[in-house]
Amino acid sequence: MSALDQPARGPSRDGNASARVADALRDAISAGTYPPGSRLRQEEIAARFGASRVPVREALKILESDGLVTLVANTGAWVSRLTLAECEEVYQTRERVEPLLLRLSAPGLTPVDIDRLEQFAERMAQTSDVEEFLRLDRDFHAATYAGADTLVLGDLVRRLWNTTQPYRRAYTLLIDAHSQRIVHDEHHMIVTALRDGDLDTAERVIEGHIRRTRRLLAQHPEVFSPSETTDHPAPARVDE
Repeated sequence: MSALDQPARGPSRDGNASARVADALRDAISAGTYPPGSRLRQEEIAARFGASRVPVREALKILESDGLVTLVANTGAWVSRLTLAECEEVYQTRERVEPLLLRLSAPGLTPVDIDRLEQFAERMAQTSDVEEFLRLDRDFHAATYAGADTLVLGDLVRRLWNTTQPYRRAYTLLIDAHSQRIVHDEHHMIVTALRDGDLDTAERVIEGHIRRTRRLLAQHPEVFSPSETTDHPAPARVDE
């Protein structure tokens, strides 16, 4: 299982139910069903997913450790959101640590793994569906990191990806056809560099790939406005 695929797991009195609710909520947040800043009410979640309040509470704790949910003592839970400055910081961190993770992963990738990466890149270039693209894009990058066996770096990258997921969706909706071609070209360049063993190029491409997202998002501060669906703005923070 790759760096981006591993959800954090915590102790639970009802592990199976809490994991099931956490997985369902994670998917709903990733799909934009719950935008950044949305209030997450335990009773509504319990009814929606057919669970009691206890596993829902545990699920929210799991998602807090994933960086997806902000819990405020004696107040409630919200989908985590970032300010523009915080998003800049997270993306700048990604620009620096993901090239390293890619370099560490590359020796563990087989020719079959790289063929699979190329298939992901081709499928992304062919789809016009935003949700499918986002899923394939995460699968692609997760697969590029799958060869790494790290102590802390993989978990850090997974958390950073979770934190920026809603803003990746915003970026995908904002870019024009020219920028879309660049994104697809960069995916193919990463595959080619990995196939050739040219890790310096692979690192440069992934760094620029992430930087391009950060720079475009910085031009659209409205993306970081509180969601209209929230009845109480969630604190904008990223836990250490």
